[in-house]
Amino acid sequence: MLQCIFLLSDSGEVMLEKQMTGHRVDRSICGWFWNYVISQGGDSTKILPVIASPTHYIFQIFREGITFLACTQVEMPPLMGIEFLCRVADVMTGYLGGLNEDLIKDNFIIVYELLDEMMDNGFPLTTVPNILREMIAPPNIVSKVLSVVTGKSSNVSNILPDATASPVPWRKSDLKSSSNEVYVDLIEELDAILSREGVLVKCEVYGEVHVNSHLPGLPDLTLSFANPSILNDVRFHPCVRFRPWEGEQILSFVPPDGEFKLASYRVKKLKNIPIYVKPQLSSSSGHCRVNVLVGIRNDPGKVIENITVQFQLPSCVESVDVSSNHGTVNVLADKTCFWSIGRIPKDKSPSLSGNLVLEPGLDRLHVFPAFRVGFKIVGVALSGLQINKLEIKNLPARLYKGFRALTKAGEYEVRS
Repeated sequence: MLQCIFLLSDSGEVMLEKQMTGHRVDRSICGWFWNYVISQGGDSTKILPVIASPTHYIFQIFREGITFLACTQVEMPPLMGIEFLCRVADVMTGYLGGLNEDLIKDNFIIVYELLDEMMDNGFPLTTVPNILREMIAPPNIVSKVLSVVTGKSSNVSNILPDATASPVPWRKSDLKSSSNEVYVDLIEELDAILSREGVLVKCEVYGEVHVNSHLPGLPDLTLSFANPSILNDVRFHPCVRFRPWEGEQILSFVPPDGEFKLASYRVKKLKNIPIYVKPQLSSSSGHCRVNVLVGIRNDPGKVIENITVQFQLPSCVESVDVSSNHGTVNVLADKTCFWSIGRIPKDKSPSLSGNLVLEPGLDRLHVFPAFRVGFKIVGVALSGLQINKLEIKNLPARLYKGFRALTKAGEYEVRS
């Protein structure tokens, strides 16, 4: 049972506080949490999701500069607290069209209304976005103007959604659609670490199966893969029936209306990466020479787009002079060197070179940066996962269906 939820900005300010039970949690717990973050290096993304403070158990997730913090003093399943905070973050992102400090402050009323409906006396209640949208109207210009004119600020409907009493609570029973279409997207992030010698230390894919469904009635869908045995750590939307997956590794489900995440997965111990980054740093006499070469390592068969390379300059660097033969290079105020390459040309390999001037009295560079790589490949799932077929029952009308794949860089790091 969660007793309270706080939303903190990236500076530690409490933007929002929602007490869930009769027991009030003091805001001082947020100060303790922020001091704990600072003592661990100041990076909220690297803090454990469950922390034991002197007075409470704290659950926390970090999304787009916002820390979602929940507290309890009673024993409860840790994953329930973490999953609920993830649901809250996802629902707010869908409602507000993004997630940042300004959006939350501009829509305090809707955020509070969502938390009221999503949790009842400390226990999760309604977390399905489709039902929440029927209960609480998303913000728009018309609703904001009406609230100013009429003085009515609540967006909560007086009518209970029909789906709350349905055996399929994520979908209306009498849903009608004129488009009759369903599309499946495989969206993957490649996490990789390469050592200084160019050896692949880690390479795995985190993927999500997204479905965009606009079908009438109660359609029954079956999605099968050509090679499901490669999947690990699979998680499902509540609409997925577990037994068909356990027995035949087939996703059988009645979809919500609109776009939703059907499943997520990992594919571990991959051997191939699409591009290489070869950094070389040599320092002497108070200077450091930098050379970075980028090229295609394993051709995925599709164009690699939006290629970027960035690295944090050591604090001992006094000045920088770098340039590239392709793309643009910018050195930001926080000493981050950002190289935007775009696509790799056919006639040359992109390279960056330059000179770093060290602080007076420092002869050599002793701390070498790690290079973060970004890219996007449309039309390819680098994990090798392939969709076999999508079958639809209980739908006599003609329909349209399609499949797409997208791979982008996740935690892709090259050490120097």
